[in-house]
Amino acid sequence: LPALFKKELQNTEAEEGGTVTLRCELTKPKAPVEWRKGDTTLYPGFKYEMKQQGSCAELVIYDLELDDS
Repeated sequence: LPALFKKELQNTEAEEGGTVTLRCELTKPKAPVEWRKGDTTLYPGFKYEMKQQGSCAELVIYDLELDDS
Protein backbone atom coordinates (compact mmCIF):
# COMPACT_ATOMS: atom_id res chain seq x y z
CA LEU A 1 0.00 0.00 0.00
CA PRO A 2 1.23 3.53 -0.71
CA ALA A 3 2.10 5.92 2.09
CA LEU A 4 -0.57 8.52 2.79
CA PHE A 5 -0.53 11.79 4.72
CA LYS A 6 -1.42 11.30 8.36
CA LYS A 7 -0.86 15.01 8.96
CA GLU A 8 -0.58 17.27 5.91
CA LEU A 9 1.53 20.38 5.46
CA GLN A 10 0.16 23.53 7.05
CA ASN A 11 0.43 27.04 5.60
CA THR A 12 3.22 28.94 7.32
CA GLU A 13 4.10 32.62 7.34
CA ALA A 14 7.69 33.82 7.47
CA GLU A 15 9.72 36.90 6.59
CA GLU A 16 11.97 37.36 3.58
CA GLY A 17 15.55 36.40 4.39
CA GLY A 18 14.36 34.09 7.18
CA THR A 19 14.05 30.33 7.50
CA VAL A 20 10.94 28.15 7.56
CA THR A 21 10.39 24.46 8.35
CA LEU A 22 7.54 22.56 6.69
CA ARG A 23 6.48 19.24 8.26
CA CYS A 24 4.21 16.37 7.30
CA GLU A 25 3.46 13.00 8.88
CA LEU A 26 3.04 9.85 6.80
CA THR A 27 1.24 6.58 7.49
CA LYS A 28 4.43 4.57 6.81
CA PRO A 29 7.75 5.15 8.56
CA LYS A 30 10.74 5.79 6.29
CA ALA A 31 8.55 6.03 3.17
CA PRO A 32 10.45 7.77 0.35
CA VAL A 33 9.54 11.46 0.16
CA GLU A 34 10.04 13.77 -2.81
CA TRP A 35 9.67 17.48 -2.11
CA ARG A 36 8.36 19.54 -5.02
CA LYS A 37 7.36 23.08 -5.86
CA GLY A 38 4.91 22.77 -8.72
CA ASP A 39 6.60 20.60 -11.35
CA THR A 40 10.09 21.22 -9.94
CA THR A 41 11.72 18.63 -7.66
CA LEU A 42 13.67 20.18 -4.79
CA TYR A 43 17.11 18.85 -3.85
CA PRO A 44 19.25 19.39 -0.73
CA GLY A 45 21.80 22.18 -0.93
CA PHE A 46 22.37 25.70 0.40
CA LYS A 47 18.69 26.61 -0.03
CA TYR A 48 16.90 23.39 1.03
CA GLU A 49 17.47 20.81 3.74
CA MET A 50 15.40 17.62 3.88
CA LYS A 51 15.04 15.61 7.08
CA GLN A 52 13.12 12.44 7.79
CA GLN A 53 12.76 10.61 11.07
CA GLY A 54 10.36 7.68 11.17
CA SER A 55 7.07 8.82 9.66
CA CYS A 56 7.80 12.58 9.95
CA ALA A 57 9.34 14.43 7.02
CA GLU A 58 10.62 18.02 7.11
CA LEU A 59 11.71 20.54 4.52
CA VAL A 60 13.78 23.50 5.75
CA ILE A 61 13.98 26.47 3.39
CA TYR A 62 16.74 29.00 4.08
CA ASP A 63 17.10 32.63 2.95
CA LEU A 64 13.43 32.95 2.02
CA GLU A 65 12.43 34.93 -1.06
CA LEU A 66 9.01 35.89 -2.41
CA ASP A 67 9.42 33.14 -5.06
CA ASP A 68 9.44 30.52 -2.28
CA SER A 69 5.73 31.07 -1.59
